[in-house]
Amino acid sequence: MSELRIEGYASLFWTRDLNDDVTAAGAFRQSLEAGPIRMLHQHDEAEPVGVWDEAFEDARGLFVRGRIITATPRGRLVAALVKAGALDGLSIGFRQVKARRDGRLRVLSRVDLWEVSIVTFPMLPAARLAVV
Repeated sequence: MSELRIEGYASLFWTRDLNDDVTAAGAFRQSLEAGPIRMLHQHDEAEPVGVWDEAFEDARGLFVRGRIITATPRGRLVAALVKAGALDGLSIGFRQVKARRDGRLRVLSRVDLWEVSIVTFPMLPAARLAVV
């Protein structure tokens, strides 16, 4: 099976995204302990494109490392676009569990993390992947 290894930050702590959300350190801890996080393309749950082998919080944010599986047409497409540099964003799919308002900002202190997608336009512009 052919695959493309990638890694990057899917979320950065205390960094405002384009939706005025800010993620607090520790917000993903319980989700990460509960089990694997899905790898999707553009948040489309119908066609997973790979697997996240590692997902963990460090001092900077939520770091993910995984493999795009090229055995499927969507996986081949995503891998080709990533290799070409046309696709390099990461975005999280989640449900808010605990949050508070801080002016315009929604501070997320606990989320139920469902998936991390490879996307064209991440809500958090600094959430980017790199080929390993």
